[in-house]
Amino acid sequence: MNIEEIREYCLAKPAVTESFPFDEVTLVFKVMNKMFALVSLDGDLSINLKCDPEKAIFLRDQYPSVTPGYHMNKKHWNSILVNSFISEKILNEWIDHSYNLVVSSLPRKLQLEIQSCGK
Repeated sequence: MNIEEIREYCLAKPAVTESFPFDEVTLVFKVMNKMFALVSLDGDLSINLKCDPEKAIFLRDQYPSVTPGYHMNKKHWNSILVNSFISEKILNEWIDHSYNLVVSSLPRKLQLEIQSCGK
C-alpha cells in the first residue's frame, strides 16, 4: 500500500478526520478526536496502529516489519513498516482493529453517533 491508499482507507471509515497536530510529516487519523493511526511521511512509509496488548506481542513475533510503537505506549501501539512483506489485506485488518479498539473505548453516546454516520 502507498500513502494515498492508506489515507483513502482510513477516511472511508465513519467519523474519521485527518490532521498534522505534531509536525508536517506525521499524518494523524482520529475518530471522535481519538487517534487510531499515525502515518510517517518522512523516510520509509510506516504507520502506528493501536492494538490489543496480547495481539501486539503476537504480531511482533510473527512479522519482522512490526515493532513496538515508536514514540507511543509500547504496550498498546505497534509501528508497522509498510513494505512488500505486509499485504494490503492484512494492513487493512490491522487498521480496522485499531479503529474498532478506539471506537469501543468511546462513551456509548459517541458510538451511537458513529453508527449513524456509517449508514
